[in-house]
Amino acid sequence: MKPTERKVFRCAIYTRKSTEHNLDLEFNSLDAQREACEAYIKSQAHEGWRLIPDHYDDGAFSGASLDRPALQKLLADVRAGKAETCPARSAWRQAGHL
Repeated sequence: MKPTERKVFRCAIYTRKSTEHNLDLEFNSLDAQREACEAYIKSQAHEGWRLIPDHYDDGAFSGASLDRPALQKLLADVRAGKAETCPARSAWRQAGHL
């Protein structure tokens, strides 16, 4: 009997911080968000989750608007089939006050 092939889910990580405060630090909020999402994706490797190498980081962009460069790039890449899922530390982090 042939083992069942597991579907691969290409995962993108989107990070956002609404202010410039502390973005110049060697390790900042965007890095912490990315690390948390990377760890979660790694924990789901048995389910076929794989991290794509692209970074989608919007530093100093409010969540009150969808007019954010990295978010728009992520949405375009998802539409193009480059990624299927984008785990989030919290939905609020991605959406802000939309």
